[in-house]
Amino acid sequence: MNLTDYVREVSREDFGKEFSHEAFWNNRLRSTGGRFFPKDGHLDFNRKILDQFGLEIFRKIVRHELCHYHLYFEKKGYKHGDKEFKDLLSAVDGLRYAPSLAQENASLLFYSCRDCGQVYQRKRRINVEKYRCGKCRGRLFLVKT
Repeated sequence: MNLTDYVREVSREDFGKEFSHEAFWNNRLRSTGGRFFPKDGHLDFNRKILDQFGLEIFRKIVRHELCHYHLYFEKKGYKHGDKEFKDLLSAVDGLRYAPSLAQENASLLFYSCRDCGQVYQRKRRINVEKYRCGKCRGRLFLVKT
């Protein structure tokens, strides 16, 4: 799928206006579905949203970014808190927030104190020879998960 052509199609069908800039995939986006850049008018989108949630949800995110785009170039309130943005977003049935993406490698490690039993939850490994319990200074060990 050519992303720029798809965004142009959505703009014509849902807004009745032309999208005359470029749209790109941005693999660095983590918590957002897309971004609008007022400086040069281009749009970035998160491919993971399309892969995980499908074309219907992705189209609603494209509508959200196009609301920013069209309102900015019409010199109207294009930010999330502006009334014009909220009104246009609801009129075209865009998403207010991107759905939450499942975190990759979200496995957690649990450490416990040998003396007091305090449990610590961490995303990264810690050196149990170097670090001690913050409550009683006892030795830590990795709990089998």
